[in-house]
Amino acid sequence: MNRELIVNVNPTEISIALCEDKVLVELNKEQCQTGFAVGDIYLGKVRKIMPGLNAAFVNIGHEKDAFIHYLDLGPQFVSLQKLVDSQQPNKRGLRVESMKLEPAIDKQGKIGNYLQVGQTVMVQVAKEAISTKGPRLTADISLAGRNVVLVPFSSKVFLSQKIRSAEEKKRLKRIAAEVLPPNFGVIIRTAAVEAKDEDVQHDIQTQIDRWRKTVQNIRRKTAPAQLMSEMNRANTIIRDIFDGSFSQIAVDDEAMFNEIRNYVKAINPDMAKIVKLYRGNVPIFDNFDISKQIKSLFAKYVSLRRGAYLIIEHTEAMNVIDVNSGNRTKAEDDQEQTAMDVNLAAAKEIARQLRLRDLGGIVIIDFIDLHKAQNRQALYDEMVRLMATDKAKHTVLPLTKFGLMQITRQRVRPVAVENVSDVCPTCNGTGKIEPTVLLDKKIENQISYLTQDCKQKYIKLVVSPYVASYLSKGLWSLRRRWQWRYKVRIHLVADQSVGIVDVHYHDRKGNDLIQRK
Repeated sequence: MNRELIVNVNPTEISIALCEDKVLVELNKEQCQTGFAVGDIYLGKVRKIMPGLNAAFVNIGHEKDAFIHYLDLGPQFVSLQKLVDSQQPNKRGLRVESMKLEPAIDKQGKIGNYLQVGQTVMVQVAKEAISTKGPRLTADISLAGRNVVLVPFSSKVFLSQKIRSAEEKKRLKRIAAEVLPPNFGVIIRTAAVEAKDEDVQHDIQTQIDRWRKTVQNIRRKTAPAQLMSEMNRANTIIRDIFDGSFSQIAVDDEAMFNEIRNYVKAINPDMAKIVKLYRGNVPIFDNFDISKQIKSLFAKYVSLRRGAYLIIEHTEAMNVIDVNSGNRTKAEDDQEQTAMDVNLAAAKEIARQLRLRDLGGIVIIDFIDLHKAQNRQALYDEMVRLMATDKAKHTVLPLTKFGLMQITRQRVRPVAVENVSDVCPTCNGTGKIEPTVLLDKKIENQISYLTQDCKQKYIKLVVSPYVASYLSKGLWSLRRRWQWRYKVRIHLVADQSVGIVDVHYHDRKGNDLIQRK
């Protein structure tokens, strides 16, 4: 697999696109100088205790109070609080390595026994603010590096489950034991398998130094205040997923280019050459054909090959995806195999769309009905395989008797695309329509199917006057190009009664060529 990371820097935000084999699979946006990102550590002040929720609201400087549940306090919260209190003015500061750790808190305890209104606490952002909700916090602090995750107030060494070799496990545990001070533990990441001993040791020491600076900042600052900022989103992505499959990291800003190149050089000097500064006159996302793919984020309609398509609906409670075969079933003899083919193609696109749109919560997928048990199992197995590359925590359940698949997916950052709508030129703003930036692609896909699969030589397109004008604009219009490309005569009819996003396909006798599922 060929991976590319394209970074577009603007004065107000940084956009990071991850492509796999030239296909956009993830889009991250980071607002400049806003803070409150996942991994940031803050000195907060408790604003309100909610006994009914066994939780509390904490002011960390965000416009909305952040939320922390009792279970997010972490087992060593008492020891953490003892450290924070010792850093107050006129007190002798403690060091984690010299502390005697307090007993772990009771899992069934009450938050009111450990937090009071006005109390100063050290917390870490676990989930960014989304919609009307403030950030989600944890007091179980951890600091992530390239090869390890440092866990203060612990003495255990954990290894990634993906590390299988017994020899490698023994080596990594030995390295950690040589470097770790008392009362510090680590989670050794999969990337450490390819790392040298000194690189892993350096990574551990770097995280320990970051922790000590964070604790020192408690003395200098008054709550609410930021104690430590996670690295920028681009470097975070590189840290988490960077490997030998990357062929290029292109950046259009010199300062960001130098920062990323220095980071890559630190973790893998041989790969620093793949970081390139883009100096073209065309915007970087246009040059790498990403802008057009980003537009698909706004579409409820996602086209698949040979006329099939997805409809993706987002609600407050869940996300619903409907798989449609278009009119493929009309041209195929084996209905079961046709349904299976469409479902497998849909599963691949759905796995991509979940990452691309960063959809979270409950996702319900209405696949085309399958009557054979082995096909239903095969579809489930394929979906599990496709979702395996998704870094977000998720669970995939088998198809129900109604043909529905349920997926739960954790989201820690705001959804990539919120509801977007344009004022309708037909009703002058009394209603709303969805953006139509991909309508021409949808029409072309149907024409391709009708001409290549159904052997149509004549198609009458009935569309709204606005769409008709768009398709016939210019000497070498879209209609002319389609006629030449697909060897078909296209008769364009403008009908005021047709909705602006509706398209009707007829033959010479006026029969409808497209029959929806």
